[in-house]
Amino acid sequence: MPVQILNTLTRSLEEIVPRVGEGRSLSLYTCGPTVYAHAHIGNFRAYVFEDLLQRHLRERGFAVRRVMNLTDVDDKTIRGAVASGIQLGDYTHPFKKAFFEDAETLRLLPAEAYPAATDPEQIARMIAMIGTLMERGHAYQAEDRSVYFRIASFPGYGKLARVDLEGQRPGQRVASDEYEKEAVADFALWKAWVPEDGSVGWESPWGKGRPGWHIECSAMATGLLGETIDIHCGGVDNIFPHHEAEIAQCECAGHGAGPFVRYWMHCAHLMVEGSKMAKSAGNFFTLRDLLQKGWTGREVRYALITTHYRGSLNFTFEGLAASRTALGRLDAWRERLIESAGSEPIAEAPGDATEVFFEALDDDLNISGALAVLFETLRESNRRMDEGMLTPAQAKGMLLWLARVDGVLALEPDIASALPAEVEGLVSARAAARTAKEWKKSDEIRDQIAALGWTVKDTKDGQKVTKS
Repeated sequence: MPVQILNTLTRSLEEIVPRVGEGRSLSLYTCGPTVYAHAHIGNFRAYVFEDLLQRHLRERGFAVRRVMNLTDVDDKTIRGAVASGIQLGDYTHPFKKAFFEDAETLRLLPAEAYPAATDPEQIARMIAMIGTLMERGHAYQAEDRSVYFRIASFPGYGKLARVDLEGQRPGQRVASDEYEKEAVADFALWKAWVPEDGSVGWESPWGKGRPGWHIECSAMATGLLGETIDIHCGGVDNIFPHHEAEIAQCECAGHGAGPFVRYWMHCAHLMVEGSKMAKSAGNFFTLRDLLQKGWTGREVRYALITTHYRGSLNFTFEGLAASRTALGRLDAWRERLIESAGSEPIAEAPGDATEVFFEALDDDLNISGALAVLFETLRESNRRMDEGMLTPAQAKGMLLWLARVDGVLALEPDIASALPAEVEGLVSARAAARTAKEWKKSDEIRDQIAALGWTVKDTKDGQKVTKS
């Protein structure tokens, strides 16, 4: 079955097909973080969706060349650096470091490149692209010394977001990196330096200044992946103005050989406990906030991945608890299969029904359908093991299939780590309580162990302790 996705540009389901001469290779550009603060779980909802996409494409035999940018110069990062009284690079560095740590915690595959907007080679690319747009009449320098894109010069502007250009006022301009949805105005490509920018600025043919947010992605994407990119992802909030501006810049500065992007994919917003996430509402969470509350990156990943990327995700602590339960079921099943397979050298391929897992994901990443297959397979194989009907070779084959599934979902158990001294002491105390048949005390100690983020299970070989 071919891999199909809903292309935001055409609003239709389309098969992903590599370009002629590219073999099974696909280029993928994903909008990365603006490093003015720690990325929040809404940001990571998009990054986890993109990771699922890349992993499934890899499972289906595609070689994916992915680039994710780091926006380290824009209105927000400059305001933060100036307010903190430090250089821009010193301000953004800890947030870049935190992003990569969080990405590893959520098991995101690394991109081929992470270009930062302030890299000298990227600044040079931006200046060159703006120069091309100026030469072709698509950009102009205004009285405020900033350079703006002339929207009227590109009839295709608005085709991604379906923005109506009727009623546009000539000469209307927006200098801010972000502006109101449905606003139609010439946007800044190069922002002239102002005192509020402090030490942030680069020399250019139009004077000292710095790039606008939109030109950053355009220059980095085409510079690293070529004039036409196969797949471009982001959140729905990126559609307008950011991705609309990217199309205009790239297709006006390119050589007309093809569209800037062939397939656009956007994930929906994340809500928290039914409300828009906001610090003022007390429901704003970074990944680090959730880890401090005792949740694991694996549990957060599961919670973020289980709702279809185009559906609004209501992130709740009840949902996180359900994620913990579901992962516990998968872990118990995996251990049971390992015990059933033993040292069996032969693996019998599971039934054809299990291939439906991957076929579901072929259908615009239908994660609900895929998980339904996974848990139905779990129930059926557990039933067969209960009845003594699953052979060691079949268990071995099921484990190999589960490894394929984990290659896409990345939900395999964490590598066992040494028990902290406090947990080890509680485990010993619980063993003593059970030997003395003090069952109430044993249960109380088990709860204490759980509060520290560990799960204890009684087996025929004694207590087994795993990270929750």
